[in-house]
Amino acid sequence: MIHNIRLHVFLSVLCLSPAFNALLARSQSPSSSSLMLGCGLADGGGKDSDGRQWNPDNKYLSGGDSNAFRASYQDPSLSSEVPYMTARVFTSEATYKFPISPDKRYWLRLHFYPSVYSNFDPANSYFSVTANGLTLLSNFSASITCQALSQAYIDREYSLAPLTSDFLTLTFKPSHEYNGSFAFVNGIQLMEMPNLFDSSATLVGFNQLMDATSLHSQAMFRLNVGGQYISPTQDSNLSRTWYDDTPYLYGASTGVTTEANKTVQINYQSMPQYIAPSTVYSTSRSMGSDKDVTLAYNLTWIFQVDPNSMYLTRLHFCDYTFDKSNEIAFNIYLNNQTAQSGADVIGWTSGRGVPTYKDYVVYAQDGPGADQLWLALHPATETKPEYYDAILNGIEIFKLNDTTLAGPNPQPSDMLMKAEEQQQKSFQNKDQQSTHPAIIGGAAGGAALLAALCIAVYQRQKRVPGSEPHTSSWLPLYGNTQSSGKSTLSGRSAGGVTLSATAQGLCRYFSLPEIKHATKNFDESNVIGVGGFGKVYKGVIDNGIKVAIKRSNPESEQGVSEFQTEIEMLSKLRHKHLVSLIGFCEEDNEMCLVYDYMAHGTLREHIYKGNKSLNALSWKQRLEICIGAARGLHYLHTGARYTIIHRDVKTTNILLDENWVAKVSDFGLSKTGPNMNNGHVSTVVKGSFGYLDPEYFRRQQLTEKSDVYSFGVVLFEALCARPALNPSLSKEQVSLADWALTNKRRGTLEDIIDPHLRGKIRPESLRKFADTAEKCLSDHGVHRPTMNDLLWNLELALQLQENPDGSIKLSSSPMDDAEFEEISLKGNDIATHYKNLSLGGEQETGDNSNAIFSQMVSPKGR
Repeated sequence: MIHNIRLHVFLSVLCLSPAFNALLARSQSPSSSSLMLGCGLADGGGKDSDGRQWNPDNKYLSGGDSNAFRASYQDPSLSSEVPYMTARVFTSEATYKFPISPDKRYWLRLHFYPSVYSNFDPANSYFSVTANGLTLLSNFSASITCQALSQAYIDREYSLAPLTSDFLTLTFKPSHEYNGSFAFVNGIQLMEMPNLFDSSATLVGFNQLMDATSLHSQAMFRLNVGGQYISPTQDSNLSRTWYDDTPYLYGASTGVTTEANKTVQINYQSMPQYIAPSTVYSTSRSMGSDKDVTLAYNLTWIFQVDPNSMYLTRLHFCDYTFDKSNEIAFNIYLNNQTAQSGADVIGWTSGRGVPTYKDYVVYAQDGPGADQLWLALHPATETKPEYYDAILNGIEIFKLNDTTLAGPNPQPSDMLMKAEEQQQKSFQNKDQQSTHPAIIGGAAGGAALLAALCIAVYQRQKRVPGSEPHTSSWLPLYGNTQSSGKSTLSGRSAGGVTLSATAQGLCRYFSLPEIKHATKNFDESNVIGVGGFGKVYKGVIDNGIKVAIKRSNPESEQGVSEFQTEIEMLSKLRHKHLVSLIGFCEEDNEMCLVYDYMAHGTLREHIYKGNKSLNALSWKQRLEICIGAARGLHYLHTGARYTIIHRDVKTTNILLDENWVAKVSDFGLSKTGPNMNNGHVSTVVKGSFGYLDPEYFRRQQLTEKSDVYSFGVVLFEALCARPALNPSLSKEQVSLADWALTNKRRGTLEDIIDPHLRGKIRPESLRKFADTAEKCLSDHGVHRPTMNDLLWNLELALQLQENPDGSIKLSSSPMDDAEFEEISLKGNDIATHYKNLSLGGEQETGDNSNAIFSQMVSPKGR
């Protein structure tokens, strides 16, 4: 989901200043560049019920076969004839061409009313819409969508990032999959917009910030929470529509709605007024004043979304009742994950009646329930506020992408189809088949609405909190759980997912008393690290054997699935450069993993986080550590029975034992499969920002080259001794990968390397190392080296550091046979060794971790 630039560019956290926002509001008035086209309108156009002028569309249309038609009937729910009663119908691919400014964001709104137009039945209409290559709709049926949503018409609103073009080309294309298919549109709005999106949205579950300023988006929901419908003419000059939030509330406890006293003025201060109209901030929904009631439920909304997509949820806040910090504080959950702890509106704004907003980005993962986005609020009892309450004024949800915003057509429910069938039979029984379509349409629409309400009630009753067989304190009160409170591993099953017999046989099971004894009852003085899974404790088992014990954190984004994956993976893997799993414990809501103790901790701790060692790691040591980690990853990719992709390669997951031997750790996110014929595993994006492969992020297609990309970031960390992401730096320096590549291409890489290394790296070694890291960070996986090639280049960089030889020919591209032959003729035997190295795997045949090359391993790997 990248707009032709790397993922980590989106992770800049340089927020727009208030002064700049104010300037933006004045300089980017949407009225300065806007079009409102009634498709199929005659010359002179027409006005809608709000008095807005809509103009004909024909002057912007080119190519294709199209005709203008008027709808056969007007549904009673249509509030205005313009633009819905006329349509442009396309029987072949056709294009609109609109002049735009290449450096501006634009709103594009498309309006559809699936009525009968001449001889064109909307049930036969399937089509796609693209905007400068961005897919907005694919195989879209307005008829099916309206039927499923119980609506007569639908609007689609898109926010287009700068398109680097002087024209917006909007293409309508009938589907080739259906005979007689056609495309149509009733209205098109295009208007220049201020940049409503920030570079500091919180990515829920990753503890990172995301830049949404360069992404395209689709507005999925826009709600005036606790208030009424707001028409486009009542919006803050941006022609948006705000709807009532009531239909999206979950459960019987819907809180209370309030409205600001007329004496309270909404004071935007430095926030631009176009963010949301004052009407939004003047009404709210809260949980109520009864502590016994508010602590017993979550104020919850549910939204239907497209699975396997990324969504920006913008929450609008304005406290017009209280004026002191911590009078009310609450937690915000999105899809059962904590998005914000201790939200305090007055603490954010420092005043009554001052609005603000917060952005959170979440993934709607593919799988059961993935078509729903849950938003929940609950009092933050841990902050001990004066009142146990929560408040919300507005909700906006945007789907984010850079290549496609299209989703599947919603499927009408069986209950809805049955209701409509019964309604039609009722008319037939009364000999009303010849009734005017307007009457039939209106009645059918009423039946559909009634059926939809029945469905909503049925679904709420079906999912009443507490009706499921399991509940857990790990999740918000309404959430389902993957793990029960009592140990489920008596049969060795983690959270209901049974461990394989092999894993049980290769892994030792520890009782909870054994774990507590080893860690002195989880004494904080024994904590040696904290990760995504939880805290890591130093422990002693079996009368003196040192171990590292990773204890799960119930509030962690990693849980039962990662716990089970780690056991299944590591119990079967044995390699000198992979950390060894000794055993596990799952008892009384505790999940623990027991590993070999790594005396020197993580690689990160020795390059820039505290510098544990008395002296900074030498260049030779760093190379040896990188080579060791590369050997471990190469074994995962090629030496095991199935290809294993680590998916979370970073400096905190490279551990160092007492001999400074590198070992790759943390396999909770790893993926494997018996079939890689497709070259990838399709899966939801997981990992750590700053290290994520942009190709994987765009396509959700995971390959071994995703690990190679992450390892490229690790290489630059080892060289430059700084984090992969540093929000405190200027925007161009936030991402280490981007900053390092920029300096390398400028020839100024030596300016940003670790000061401890300056003047101590031989130029030939530095060049080979930097060339290797650069190739790892290629945009496309096909251009990145394999771990085998990567290992070769790192070992060559070490050879060049220890034994520089002017006769060795270096290249920034992979060496061909002639280059290998040239090196071999010069008497260097490493080229010969490399030409004989296969990709079957690797093993360690001795204790010399500094050997120039790894030896081969049996494909069995065990």
